Amino acid sequence: MSNSADTPTGPGRTTRWRPVRVLTLAVFALAGLIFVTSFNTAKGTNIRTDASLLRLSDLIEERSHKNAGLDESTAALRTQVDGLAARDDGSTRAEDAKLDALEAAAGTTEVSGSGLTVTLDDAPPNAQAAPGYPEPQANDLVIHQQDLQAVVNALWQGGAEGIRVMDQRLISTSAVRCVGNTLILQGRVYSPPYKITAVGDRGKLSRALNDSPALQNYQLYVKAYGLGWKVDDHKAVTLPGYSGTVDLHYAKPVS
Repeated sequence: MSNSADTPTGPGRTTRWRPVRVLTLAVFALAGLIFVTSFNTAKGTNIRTDASLLRLSDLIEERSHKNAGLDESTAALRTQVDGLAARDDGSTRAEDAKLDALEAAAGTTEVSGSGLTVTLDDAPPNAQAAPGYPEPQANDLVIHQQDLQAVVNALWQGGAEGIRVMDQRLISTSAVRCVGNTLILQGRVYSPPYKITAVGDRGKLSRALNDSPALQNYQLYVKAYGLGWKVDDHKAVTLPGYSGTVDLHYAKPVS
């Protein structure tokens, strides 16, 4: 018979948890939390894929097409405005001539004449180093921002009256920028090969390209790894005027 002091008394009984049980429950709770978080993040997709990057690429492409459409609309409206303004603007011939000169310098009107086109392209996918040159790194085989800028700067230096990169006319606020292996110009995205067309004296433009130190360095990569370089002469070429917005968002007037 048990002693009454050793008999459980019901309501006064307490349960003591072992440390191992507590640790086990904590581990299972943490695992469940991680599972729920991962599920909410993935939303039923494989979070190890590049789907997010693909969606970003699609968004950039969509915005590029949208910007192209807006540029066309802007150009059409500008043509209507110019027509209405020319109908009766009350200006003198001297004032009209001054305005025409300013528009030509701004790049908002078309320009025609002799010129040339420079084409830059990435090296072929199976590019190998020419004899005597080290094996190429990934950056040696693609067109970079500085390569495009070097061509544009050389053409301006050679007296270009106007320059078009791909299908867009450059103006004073244009920025030639690359992200990865794509060109972003005035809100639109382009992939190589890149075509840069200039109107001007072909002899001066060609000499400016040959005299550019940056392009002389580029020619070494053309020879070593097969980067694309082509110059086509034009007896006559016409560049359309810039049709985008010319508003300045960050400039301040000089007082």
